Amino acid sequence: MQLYNSMSRQVEPLEFAQEPVKLYVCGITPYDTTHLGHAFTYALVDVLVRYLEYRGHQVQYVQNVTDIDDDILRKAKSEGEDWRSLGNRWTAHFIRDMKAMNVRPPDDYPRASDVIPEIVEAVRALIDVGLAYEVGGSVYYRAEAWPEFGKLSHLPPGEMLEIANERGNNPDDPNKRDPLDFVLWQAQAPGEPAWESPWGPGRPGWHIECSTLVERYLGDTIDLHSGGADLLFPHHECEIAQIEPVTGKKPFVRHWMHTAMVQYEGEKMSKSLGNLIMIRDLLQEHSADAIRFYLAAHHYRQEWAYDAWELRLATTKVEELVKAATIEQDDTLEPALDASSAVHAFIAAMDDDLDTVMALNILRQFGITIQEAASAGRSVAVAQAELRKMAAVFGLRLTEDAPEARVLAGWDQHLERFS
Repeated sequence: MQLYNSMSRQVEPLEFAQEPVKLYVCGITPYDTTHLGHAFTYALVDVLVRYLEYRGHQVQYVQNVTDIDDDILRKAKSEGEDWRSLGNRWTAHFIRDMKAMNVRPPDDYPRASDVIPEIVEAVRALIDVGLAYEVGGSVYYRAEAWPEFGKLSHLPPGEMLEIANERGNNPDDPNKRDPLDFVLWQAQAPGEPAWESPWGPGRPGWHIECSTLVERYLGDTIDLHSGGADLLFPHHECEIAQIEPVTGKKPFVRHWMHTAMVQYEGEKMSKSLGNLIMIRDLLQEHSADAIRFYLAAHHYRQEWAYDAWELRLATTKVEELVKAATIEQDDTLEPALDASSAVHAFIAAMDDDLDTVMALNILRQFGITIQEAASAGRSVAVAQAELRKMAAVFGLRLTEDAPEARVLAGWDQHLERFS
């Protein structure tokens, strides 16, 4: 399989050190979820996971919950709710949306606050190697002290600072030596939750949470790391900078996969702009299969905009697939329709940088071929089985009303921790 690597900026072979394939995906900050941009990332990652499983690979998949950070605390304060209660409520909401969408659950689904002791040790290690400093109970990473900082984003320092400032950085923090330095450990502010540390009570910075969770659950080097394109800098850049100088293991991540932004009325769909199309609302009018088809009809690297007409069209296309999958025949009919050419074309498309657009076109054409063959008196039972297998790669259920049993069981197990 060939997949675009954000580090090299090239489509290159997706190679694994060993089985299972180790995958980490940055999860939600649990409030105001689940919008179409969220769904695009997690549904397309789900397609990748399902396709790897379709090809016979095992995948060890970890996704986190960013349950403690500035946004959560602001939201909790504005709503007069305990921060943990707010996070649990919205995480449960997200889980129910993922179940309804038939998205395969991660194998581990930890909160950032689950690994505070490990985060403290990770911060201590960065101080020990001379890449971090403490001021007033907060600890900062010295970005300019690591020469490789910027190798993922390929941005000059001036652009780095501008983007970082748009995404949570405070360049005017008087404790910083440089505006681009970022917080590893944040001293407790009045009224905020805190944990004990060698630098006094405080809480972790955003970036150290994910790199610590990766190391805790998957090790020093992983095969795949994914998330939205808006996380490439500063979040993923900082993750690399927090791991590689300490472990000496390069690369921290073999392959970086970033999903494109989804727009609405000319702007990026985001919580801050408030221009959100919510999955739960779409499910009131459209089937989960139609929404999954609609999402996969966009290549994971290409920005796109929500279009209600295209979503309605996806419903029609799914209905055609259902017709092909549900034709009933006498099993003794001959000759049987050969599915091999459709399967080979499907694999070739998916192997080509996860070309879901082409693969769905192949799937639709195969569905038409099945209907034509059945009308001509040919046996299509084997072809229908292959159609269902390929459709399942996109999370499509076709002939089943409920989500897959493993989807329900896996998410329900995670849900117990957030109820």
